Amino acid sequence: MRRKSASIQTLAVVALLMVCSACGYQQKPSSAPAPPEDTRAADESAIRAQALEWAKAAAARDLEKTLSFYADDAAMFPPNVPIAATKEARRQLWSAFMATPGYALEIKTSKVEAARSGDLAYETGVYSLTLNDKKGKPATTNGKYVVVWKKQADSGWKAVADIFNADQ
Repeated sequence: MRRKSASIQTLAVVALLMVCSACGYQQKPSSAPAPPEDTRAADESAIRAQALEWAKAAAARDLEKTLSFYADDAAMFPPNVPIAATKEARRQLWSAFMATPGYALEIKTSKVEAARSGDLAYETGVYSLTLNDKKGKPATTNGKYVVVWKKQADSGWKAVADIFNADQ
């Protein structure tokens, strides 16, 4: 009888452990967020198209359209002058360029690379800026630039940093 009672007790303990393990332990799903969808190719294509429109606007002396490509808090870093970190400062800088006799600007994008995160990208390229010198003769400056783009709440892209300088 004692043997039977020990077997029943052992069986009861094993059954209880099985019930407890089945009910009490569940593997939790991973708490790590899934990586964002890889939109780099589409982002880079969108920025290239936008950069082309920006270059066309600047070449056509369309001040308002040129300025529309900047985020409200964007900063321009032109050579030999202070940073243009406000809308008004950017407006003054572009107005001065566009009002200069002989103004002609050609911009060519070389590279666009978007971050895997989908919220930032950069563009590099070259430019050719022609302005009349003090004698009224066209003087062309060739240079390079970097633009940092940031995705906006509406999923569009705006420039947040624009730096350029001459090759000479």
